[in-house]
Amino acid sequence: MINEIIQDAQERMGKSIEALKNQLAKIRTGRAHPSLLDTISVEYYGVDTPLNQVGNVVVEDSRTLAVSVFDKSLIQAVEKAIMTSDLGLNPSSAGTVIRIPLPPLTEERRKDLIKVVKAEVEQGRVAIRNIRRDANSDVKSLLKDKDISEDEAKKAEEDIQKVTDENIKEVEVILSAKEKELLEF
Repeated sequence: MINEIIQDAQERMGKSIEALKNQLAKIRTGRAHPSLLDTISVEYYGVDTPLNQVGNVVVEDSRTLAVSVFDKSLIQAVEKAIMTSDLGLNPSSAGTVIRIPLPPLTEERRKDLIKVVKAEVEQGRVAIRNIRRDANSDVKSLLKDKDISEDEAKKAEEDIQKVTDENIKEVEVILSAKEKELLEF
């Protein structure tokens, strides 16, 4: 019973960390990466379709992405979708390929991005703490129903805290790596 609660908390915390990594991957570091365009959708026959389903996104060099659109009639729509996104990118098309040069980050922009990263990381920490709270309340309800002893409850809460500390530490490692990545020139 207690092991299931701890196992569930551990899985949910792992999912929170994965979600955090996915969020941080979308924050631009000055290097080209296909995941930068994951949030862009293009209208395709009246339906908003993710960019990676209407074209192939590849990295040409460290500062340039290239999108090969499958349907040539969509080139204008893809270009417009990239321009109107909040990424601040300026695509240029050459036949069937759209090239997207990534401008170098200014020092001010880097500091702004670090603030965004810290806010995302704090949300990750809060999510992990919420999972800890849920697990502890499950343990307390078992104690209240007299399904476990007070000693077992105390031990379970300590184990849940250990799992929480490990996950928070992993979040801190992710934060420092992303900060270092953002400050590189």
